[in-house]
This record gives sequence, structure tokens and C-alpha cells, in this order.
Amino acid sequence: MSNKGIIDEADRRNASFGIPLSVLDLSPILAGGTVTQSLRNTLDLAQHAEQWGYRRYWLAEHHNTPSVASSATSLVISHVAAGTSTLRVGSGGIMLPNHAPLVIAEQFGTLDALYPGRIDLGLGRAPGTDGLTAKALRGERGGSGHNFPELLEELQAYMNPEGAAAKPPVRAIPGEGADVPIWLLGSSDFSALLAAKRGMPFAFAGHFSPMFTVPAMNLYRSSFQPSSELERPYGMVAVNIVAADTDEEAEYLSTSLQQAFLWLIRNNPQPLPPPVRSMDALWTPQERHALQQQLGGTITGSPATLKGKIIRYIEATGADELMISSHIYDHTARLKSYEIIAGL
Repeated sequence: MSNKGIIDEADRRNASFGIPLSVLDLSPILAGGTVTQSLRNTLDLAQHAEQWGYRRYWLAEHHNTPSVASSATSLVISHVAAGTSTLRVGSGGIMLPNHAPLVIAEQFGTLDALYPGRIDLGLGRAPGTDGLTAKALRGERGGSGHNFPELLEELQAYMNPEGAAAKPPVRAIPGEGADVPIWLLGSSDFSALLAAKRGMPFAFAGHFSPMFTVPAMNLYRSSFQPSSELERPYGMVAVNIVAADTDEEAEYLSTSLQQAFLWLIRNNPQPLPPPVRSMDALWTPQERHALQQQLGGTITGSPATLKGKIIRYIEATGADELMISSHIYDHTARLKSYEIIAGL
């Protein structure tokens, strides 16, 4: 397996930040909208992101969530890849404990055959949902994130049997020999350390776990052991960024994300709501504090203030690549946010 999709001198790097910029999308379902509209918006954003020079476009697996249309992640990846030509398209991520590794090997082997050299496979160990839904997904297989290292090893054996410690009893066709870089995703130190020990690229969920971003990235770099896939550590950080013409407008647009997390805290998830001028009437002081713990890394602002904030974030995290998540209700405003960031 080549590491060309991980580190490539031809990678498009943002001129201002010196590193590639990428997109993380959950195909948000809007209040008053439809799944069809969400998937159309996803493809539209991807096509614009390609024009603006973004490197990757990743879709996330979540289930039983009224605000997320990307639960059948492999299908949405194919939808985006078919409508673009140069973007690397992948998962951010596939929640491996929800699936038989053979199925994932076949799915991503098929994607690689359809869109050669453009597919990434990012893997997480969380269920991406609640316990009841996770049980429904996994059926009789059961299991949890505790056996993630074993599931990862099984998946790698299907995709690269020649490099496996034990050859798998069956073959993944398609899948075997696919040129699909495997990334580990994490929001704590578990996957950071596992990625480091196995010489794999690592992507950290700074968009909802900001307090652990720097420690996890430092642990990954300090513990990294070179592998046949990757000679040196390569760490990507996901971060919420909302850009607009003015700082006030960016703050206003960011309240959609704040409301979405508020409903999650209350165990009452809803479609992504329109923004509000003030959150004060919606949250309690305790809820506001809880949201600050999860969304404290969010970067908002106008072009005049945003560039410096992003540079400081890259310096603090040491990110080799930045993956931007923008939960903005209005699709036109969301496009504009990504365009502003790309043009800084």
C-alpha cells in the first residue's frame, strides 16, 4: 500500500497556512429540510471545495441522529466522488465496531476500483450513536470499542494479506490490494497511541474534544514508530470554523451548532436549527459551561480576524493538515464560509 494519499509533495497547500485544508461533512439535515436536500448540498459543497483547493472531503458515520444524513457513509462517499474529480473523498469516519471488517474491506475496495487513488478510510472505535442503536447495528455480533485493535488488524489483513501476521481465511474481493490509506480517528489518547505504535496517520476530533487536542497530538508525535506505510508522523486536526463578512455575523451563524449540541446534551437531538441572535434564553449556566467544554475550540470571525486565529491554532496543535467542519444552517452562508477560509 502506498502512502501517496497521506503525504504527497503535490498536495495542495493553502498559501497562507502552509498546510492542506480539508472538509468534514455530516450532510446536515436542516430544520424544515429533507435528506434529499442535504445530500444535494453535500455534493454542491464538495464541488465548490474542489474548486477552492481543499485536499480531502470526509463524511462521518452517525446513526439515529435527526441532523445527520451521512449514516450510510460508503454510499455518500461514492455520491461525492462521482461528482468530483480531484478531491480525495473518505470517511471521517467509519465506526469499525459497527461493521464486520470484511464488509468494510469490500466496500472500500469497490470505492477504490471506481475512483482509483482518491479514497481514504478513516476509522473510529466509538459507535457514533446511542447504545440501543449500536446494538441494533451490530446484531448478534455484539462487541464494543474494546476490541478495536483486533478489528483493525483483521481489516488490514483483508486489504493487505501479504503484510499480515496471519493470512485471513477468506479473501476480500474487491478490497485485497486496494490503494486506500487507513487513518485512525480519535478524541482521546487511545487512538493517538495506537496510530503511533502502528505507524499510521492520525486525525483528532478537535471539533468536539478541544481540551485533549494538544496532549493527544503530542503523544502521537512522541510515540510514533515508522512503518511501511508512513515514515514520519502525520496528524490532522478537525476544528469547527465559521467565517462571515463580520465577526458578529460569524458568531450569529455559529449558534446553529451550539443549539445542536444543546439538544444532544438534553438527549433530544433535532435537525440543525436556524441561528438565533442570543443563546441566553435557551441554555442554563450549567449547559453553557458544558457546551464550552465541547465547543471551546470553535473559531469564528471575519476575514480580518480569522487568519490570525487559524495560524495560532495550527501552531498550538502542530497539525500537518486542518479539516474544517462548518455547521451552518443556510447553505449559501456555508459555502461562503468555506470560500472565505480557502481565500485567506
